[in-house]
Amino acid sequence: MIEDRLLIWKLNRGSRDALSRIYEKYRDDLLRIAAGLLNETNAAEDIVHDVFVAFVRSSGQFQLTGSLRGYLAKCVANKARNLNRAKFAHRTVNLDEIEPGAANFKRPEQWIIDNEEFRQLNDAMMQLPYEQKEAVVLHIQGRMKFREIAKMQETSIQTTLSRYRYGLNKLRSVLNGEVTK
Repeated sequence: MIEDRLLIWKLNRGSRDALSRIYEKYRDDLLRIAAGLLNETNAAEDIVHDVFVAFVRSSGQFQLTGSLRGYLAKCVANKARNLNRAKFAHRTVNLDEIEPGAANFKRPEQWIIDNEEFRQLNDAMMQLPYEQKEAVVLHIQGRMKFREIAKMQETSIQTTLSRYRYGLNKLRSVLNGEVTK
């Protein structure tokens, strides 16, 4: 948190190195959040880049009131939500476009197993209502606290906890109990 405040201070004074450090520090987490909410890697990358472009535009006057990671995760989730709403009526998501990043370091048979598990999990995630999916992804991938998610979703903490619990239960039932906490 102290490092983030220092980086924001430097960024507000025009430091490119500070922006680079912020981007490197949070890029992977934000990409996982966006990919989890969108099921499309290209769109996830676009959203993360759009968030950072908007973030750069606000430099000079940006004031950090909480967690920088949380702020950026909320921005990514909001952009993903808007994109999902816009795409909902237009086309379906092709899950074949998503490939797990770590698969390149495994033996071919392990890659096949991991790829199949990844595809099953994505198929199960697609069956969740968006609010449940968002609660699950933001808590697990984004490591956001339930009160942060509740504030972002403009609901009570109990509603957010319920969405998370119902989402996990639905995933367990779809995956035949293979998901663990």
